[in-house]
Amino acid sequence: MPRFFFDKTMLCDHTVTLTGEDAAHIATSLRMAIGEDVVLCDGEGFDYLGKLSAVSREAVTVTVEEILPSRSEPPFRIRVYQCLPKGDKLETVIQKSVECGAVEIIPVQSLRCIVKWKGEDARKKLSRYNRIAEEAAKQSGRGIIPCVKEPMSIKDAIRAMTEDALSFLCYENEDGKTLSMLLRSQEKPRSVSFLVGPEGGLAPEEVAFAAENGVLPISLGARILRTETASPVVLAILSAFYEL
Repeated sequence: MPRFFFDKTMLCDHTVTLTGEDAAHIATSLRMAIGEDVVLCDGEGFDYLGKLSAVSREAVTVTVEEILPSRSEPPFRIRVYQCLPKGDKLETVIQKSVECGAVEIIPVQSLRCIVKWKGEDARKKLSRYNRIAEEAAKQSGRGIIPCVKEPMSIKDAIRAMTEDALSFLCYENEDGKTLSMLLRSQEKPRSVSFLVGPEGGLAPEEVAFAAENGVLPISLGARILRTETASPVVLAILSAFYEL
């Protein structure tokens, strides 16, 4: 069933009118007709189930019949801290992280990052990345639109991670605790955050700083994953452990 995000203040007398790209998409691309079912999401975790009562390229009216909590949201908040990778890899991380349940993706500047974000270029990238997050949220049936935040230094990121109930970083040189071991030792958390390093990995002093602040390194297994692969793997493990 097609899903679209909307501002819930648009709801009036059980109807919502969509305009712009959404209206054109419904009328022209999807070729939907009056009476067909559609789901509107308020971006706050609620789905509005309704039927089309008027359709044109300029405006589409939805009559809302039922409001339900979104079933697609994880039972806890997950924040992904991703050290800036090269090329378009961050786009992949954002898309897959949103599909897998993250609520925030925070780019991180670490010592071994080759990429640097500056000024106007950073603002343009952030705008594009948030559009990617929104499209991924629509495609995957999310009840919220996850946010891509402004880049942080790795020290600020580690300090911010300690605000969550469970926080850890993925470290290829960790040969003790694995993610599954960590999860088995914890009660179900209210919130989770984790950090993934860049292509060159995290510097030893960064890992030490994290450990000093309670953000412990964990292993994802015997194989070394690419930086753009690690986040989806972690999110899939969290989903399997706590949701499935």
